[in-house]
Amino acid sequence: MDAFFAAVEQRDNRALRGRPVIVGGPPDSRGVVAACSYEARRFGIHSAMPSSMAYRLCPQAVFVRGRFDAYHEVSEQIQEIFHEYTDLVEPLSLDEAYLDVTENRLNIPSATWIADEIRKKIFNVTHLTASAGVSYNKFLAKVASDFNKPDGITVVTPDLADDFISRLPIGKFHGIGKATEKRMKDLGVHTGADLRRMDRHTLVRCFGKSGEWYYEIAHGRDCREVEPCHERKSVGKETTFQKDISDREAMLKILKDLARQVGGIMEEMQISGRTVTLKVKYHDFISCTRSLTIAEGITTAEDIIRHIPLLLNKTEAGDRLVRLLGVSVSGFDREIEKGCTDIQLLLPFRENLSFARMYA
Repeated sequence: MDAFFAAVEQRDNRALRGRPVIVGGPPDSRGVVAACSYEARRFGIHSAMPSSMAYRLCPQAVFVRGRFDAYHEVSEQIQEIFHEYTDLVEPLSLDEAYLDVTENRLNIPSATWIADEIRKKIFNVTHLTASAGVSYNKFLAKVASDFNKPDGITVVTPDLADDFISRLPIGKFHGIGKATEKRMKDLGVHTGADLRRMDRHTLVRCFGKSGEWYYEIAHGRDCREVEPCHERKSVGKETTFQKDISDREAMLKILKDLARQVGGIMEEMQISGRTVTLKVKYHDFISCTRSLTIAEGITTAEDIIRHIPLLLNKTEAGDRLVRLLGVSVSGFDREIEKGCTDIQLLLPFRENLSFARMYA
């Protein structure tokens, strides 16, 4: 979906249409941008940016609080459309999914035709636009989906893949974040063509196991299947600052805002976790995590917020400049998602109970 949260707000409020819209914390808070409209992106605003910085870039922007019930409702409409064509749908978030349409319900011989039909149907049902990437594996389809936004479609056939990858800036590779992008550029790797020239051994030496992945995708190979249900290990949110910060009170406010986002997702997914993890990345790109496991479980944002000060005190944040903060919850007790109703039985298994697998 294109600028999903912001697009829903503009659809539901005519006064916001054509204006720079920012979904997230207010500009006078230490909140962050959860999403922004394309009108706001023209000013250099992007998700995870501090709201105060977004305001400085675009004082005329309209800041709105997220309405996750509304986003979830639209997401369900979109999922229903996907399932008209195939059962092989792997959601990545509320607004994004992989679809395998090699064999599809309507026996349409072209994945491109299906993608175009789905985009038109989404617009007719939701009055929102979507972009699609069509290719022969997940990596290329994902990258292609971001290539021609908004309201676009990009097709990467096998004969076009080498050229598409070669021209791709290294920062556009799905799975390569800012820190890895910098390390790549330090090695002289600026495009897919540069990455293709790196041998497997060198990539593994420089990036560990991830080096194997980088080598494979540089050559257009990704054997992962579309998994309709897959086990979710954690739910988290993080933000990277434009300037390193040292104010611990400001850090606590940002972490609480992130915790509220994580808590909102958990409530939507109807899941309960036991472990809270705080992630801190210092100015020199060295990261540390501090975790706490709670016997009674974590179900709301307030449950997370309660433990953040203790975890932050266990880091060097404040004494050292910080460039990134993150919060996540793991160790789920129960997960319920659409189409995935099996549950994980607790060990040890009692007699006469059958085994079941849990997906999320």
